[in-house]
Amino acid sequence: MASNIAAALLSCTLLLAAACHPAAAGYYKPPPNPATCGLKVNYYHDKCPPAEAIIKHVVGAAVLQNPGIGAGLIRMLFHDCFVEGCDASVLLDPTPANPQPEKLSPPNNPSLRGFEVIDAAKAAVERACPGVVSCADIVAFAARDASFFLSGGKVYFDMPSGRLDGRVSLDSRALDFLPPPVFDLPNLTDSFAAKGLGVEDMVVLSGAHTVGRSHCSSFVPDRLAVPSNIDPALAASLRRQCPASPSPANDPTVVQDVVTPVQLDNQYYKNVLAKKVLFTSDNALVTSPETTKMVMDNANIPGWWEDRFKTAMVKMASIEVKTGSAGEVRRNCRAVNY
Repeated sequence: MASNIAAALLSCTLLLAAACHPAAAGYYKPPPNPATCGLKVNYYHDKCPPAEAIIKHVVGAAVLQNPGIGAGLIRMLFHDCFVEGCDASVLLDPTPANPQPEKLSPPNNPSLRGFEVIDAAKAAVERACPGVVSCADIVAFAARDASFFLSGGKVYFDMPSGRLDGRVSLDSRALDFLPPPVFDLPNLTDSFAAKGLGVEDMVVLSGAHTVGRSHCSSFVPDRLAVPSNIDPALAASLRRQCPASPSPANDPTVVQDVVTPVQLDNQYYKNVLAKKVLFTSDNALVTSPETTKMVMDNANIPGWWEDRFKTAMVKMASIEVKTGSAGEVRRNCRAVNY
């Protein structure tokens, strides 16, 4: 895995030297998406030509050092876009005027990771092009680039950009809109539909659970402490790693995919079919004929999931974007401009 990331990082370094010619790389280009809300590919081509290559280099170095950071960056895009839209509101730190922003909400704290990578990427693009690249676009590019590195280059796509950064961040909004791991299929479907995403988008984006870690408290109460259909061998392994009653003082983490824990691939769907998944929301994907068929196709057809994941990521990254006077380009991703 490390050698794959290192090779990809080398190609990223070469890309940085030729940042004004991204089309030459021949990357997959997703079909046009009507929900892009004025966003466009190569938005920074004239405004800040090296921006995407700079961000990719920063992300690649971070993922090479710790693949778990890559999983965190993918998850960060999801958690940002579902709350206030894709506007980097999840990055804002607490202030006396707003002591409880999104990042302190239970779905994000303490599990959401990658903030320091966004800071590093912002600092790097600010040195090249001060005041030009939004934090919201950096979050979107970072999720795209993390997908590239964690997949060994198999998942890469053009990410439209032109988002502005929001000025509102409330912890209660995260609780309102982020689907918890205990959701069943109807609740999941409704949660994604509220953001303009369909059932297939929901199934495809769930595949990001093939990387990263989870706190025991996210699945012990409804998957281990009570009868469930979780694979008995996996359940026994999890009980050895997790306390019977997780608490803030005792809440270890475990890998979400026991087969390929640091590779972004379609193994998640094979795990769903084998009942080797952590969450009620994971198991929910095989509780209807329609979604079960989607899971089976993602598990069994080479390249099927990867192509759909690229498209779904672009669609998700277009949710409720801020443009014009509705947003700004922050100088510091952790604070609104004053």
